[in-house]
Amino acid sequence: MRIELATSPGSAERPDEDWVSVALPASGQGGSLVTLDGVTPPEGDYGCVHSVPWFTARLGGALLELSGSRPDLTLTDILSAAIGRTADAHRDTCDLSHVRTPQATVVVARWGGPEDAVEYLVLSDSTLLLESPGGEVRAVLDDRIDRLPRERLRTHASADALRNAEGGFFTAAADPGVASRAVTGSLPRAEVRALAALTDGASRWVDMFAEGTWTDCVALLRKEGPQALIDLVRTTESAAAAAAGAPVRWKLHDDAAAVFAEL
Repeated sequence: MRIELATSPGSAERPDEDWVSVALPASGQGGSLVTLDGVTPPEGDYGCVHSVPWFTARLGGALLELSGSRPDLTLTDILSAAIGRTADAHRDTCDLSHVRTPQATVVVARWGGPEDAVEYLVLSDSTLLLESPGGEVRAVLDDRIDRLPRERLRTHASADALRNAEGGFFTAAADPGVASRAVTGSLPRAEVRALAALTDGASRWVDMFAEGTWTDCVALLRKEGPQALIDLVRTTESAAAAAAGAPVRWKLHDDAAAVFAEL
């Protein structure tokens, strides 16, 4: 088994709000990965005294611990429990009902276990890639935000009206019930040769700049590793900005995280 991961902040002036980690049990029979993309709030009061990195570290740590220690729970149950645990850690000091309370996109994958399967969960716009033994790559996406008209997301106020709401999109914030909105599934482990998880700062190489396909992305991760992918994204972002034609949705550089696991 080979596992590599990397993360890089979008700006030296701000902390990295992405979070990525992998757990391998002592038995060597399986493992799990967790990748979070913290949602940067607008300037001003958002009802919480804690930072987004504080939130992603606690949610990510809970997801990693539960996915590795509770094979009896589904990934949906694990996300629900992790959100609840994280909310309990600051509900006495913060307004968790605020629409901009700290939140994150989520990718969780777990392999091995009693069923010898690869289970997965994706919530919001991070990406999970599954590669078959024959080299075919499938992207697991929660594309609800991409299906919304772009004009409905132009301002913080209009985006907030769609956040964790029917007809909008969902992120992991303070409501454990949002776990039921995630895209989930499983495959026999024998049908998965490798998997990769990308926050949208790393997936830009494919889904924003079209520098390659998802298959090309997995090939790059296998050959050069996650940091090489992030470096290519940064080069492409800068070139697009210099050409005054950058198709960047929100910001020139975003926090970027990637993990590659070859099973």
